[in-house]
Amino acid sequence: MKKFAVAAALLSAVVAVPAMAAEGGEARVEVRGGYVTGSGLDDATLGAAAGYDFDLGSTTFVGAEVAGDKVLIDGADVQFSAGGRVGAKIGEKGKLYAAGGYTFSDIDDPYAGVGYEHKLGTNLYGKVEYRHQFIGNFSDFDTFAVGVGFAF
Repeated sequence: MKKFAVAAALLSAVVAVPAMAAEGGEARVEVRGGYVTGSGLDDATLGAAAGYDFDLGSTTFVGAEVAGDKVLIDGADVQFSAGGRVGAKIGEKGKLYAAGGYTFSDIDDPYAGVGYEHKLGTNLYGKVEYRHQFIGNFSDFDTFAVGVGFAF
């Protein structure tokens, strides 16, 4: 129940944040897929995320995100996560960032990662991301993902 309450509170915060946003921030939704490896697991993963990035001037940003990702094997639960990212704007179309957060489901542990997002048009973007999930009583996992999304 505590996990659900924390996830619901974080989701509410992400959804409410655009109302407080300064000029130049943007909401985003995306789908992503990739490869997860660790502790003898080497499989594909598929997921979706929603978030909001706040402009901190012309060169930096900070954002919040909620997501659901599934390792594509029988018996694996959807891993829900809530987290944030902070980064630098690279030119007019790029964002290089560090990310971190917490995953909720059959594995409840923190993650950290890095990524790059690039505008492919006015609203469409592509991204690549690496995440390292710190598993407390098990071997850690690494995820390599690519995604496509819509920013508005």
